[in-house]
Amino acid sequence: MDKIITISRQYGSGGREIGRQIAEHFNIPFYDNELITLAAKESGYAEAAFHNAETKATNSLLYSIAMGMSTYGSQESGFAHLSLDDRIYLAQSDIIRKVANEGPCVIVGRCADYILKEREDVIHLFVHANLEFRKARAIKIDGIAPENAEEIVLKKDKRRANYYNYHSGEKWGKASNYHMSVNSGYVGVDKAAKAFIAFLENI
Repeated sequence: MDKIITISRQYGSGGREIGRQIAEHFNIPFYDNELITLAAKESGYAEAAFHNAETKATNSLLYSIAMGMSTYGSQESGFAHLSLDDRIYLAQSDIIRKVANEGPCVIVGRCADYILKEREDVIHLFVHANLEFRKARAIKIDGIAPENAEEIVLKKDKRRANYYNYHSGEKWGKASNYHMSVNSGYVGVDKAAKAFIAFLENI
């Protein structure tokens, strides 16, 4: 495998697990929450700020902590006028480009498909599923209370869409942004991973 693979996914669709299976199959690095840690270390921002980036957290304490650890503000005066969310996005973008430059890998979320859109060695995948399937996974995998599952699933998808749309100017989940899309609710997570792997092995 000589490609970089980005995976965008609806919450509860199993995109992270699918990405991990793809990475294991091709024996290449897998980046998800690891990107947060890398970006935090590289930029000097508080790691907690990255965990809240997609929700556009503006809590004054969180902002103060992150800004207090900022290395960007002192290095580039232009960054001083950017919001915390924008600074975090830039830090994550730098890390995504860095790991992509290091070679083939799987990157989940974080607008990676948009950030790497100019590269010809990147394959963009999207995972989606019906609401009932995603609710069931949210309850089983993330331990979400059944009575709250639908609200949380829809809210998380809305946040991901807003985050992506804001930073990319593109529509999250739009078919033309991806090379392949699979409904994991129809075929199951494992078969979705196998479908992607078969596609990747034949391009």
